[in-house]
Amino acid sequence: MDPFQTGSKYDKIATWWQRHHTASSYGVSQLQRTLRFAPKGGLALDVGCGAGGRLIEVLTQANFAVTGVDVSEEMIQLARAAHPDHEFIHADISRWQSAQTFDVIVAWDSLFHLPYARQETVIAKLCTLLSPQGVLMYTFGNAQGEHTDQWHNDTFYYSSLGINKNLALLASNGLSIMHLELDQYPEKHVYTIASKAHQA
Repeated sequence: MDPFQTGSKYDKIATWWQRHHTASSYGVSQLQRTLRFAPKGGLALDVGCGAGGRLIEVLTQANFAVTGVDVSEEMIQLARAAHPDHEFIHADISRWQSAQTFDVIVAWDSLFHLPYARQETVIAKLCTLLSPQGVLMYTFGNAQGEHTDQWHNDTFYYSSLGINKNLALLASNGLSIMHLELDQYPEKHVYTIASKAHQA
């Protein structure tokens, strides 16, 4: 499924999403753990930022200027309204380019919507976008492959390289794994933290 098709599906539920996630604690402790490995402030990239909210607030409190990228135009409009001091871009991360590097890159529950064929190139791109001391945190499914699921009366696409391929890809791009956890076990949800500063 093309990422902008996924974006149009999130357009339909953007207001609901903002209402249910702005004050949520979902992903907050994982981001706080990530920031222990990161520089104290700087530039942050939030891939699949949605309508903003809780994760943007954590990054703001840690003195990061945030760039958010999302395929949902409605979500981006809500994020701009909620966080006028940060930058939000309506774009597909697999096509988006940036001359900047970032001290923290977060992709919470977003990369798993990418087409399977784009997973490897996007993760490699995020590694390239990290500053020399940068830290990357993202979520993925623990099984390799792709599937669809029904949610909000619509069909959503998901894909993952699985645990071993993700870890090998991060290592081949010069990052060291600082943390990996199946944080919603028995759900097939994984998050990992990888650092350029702690290269083996």
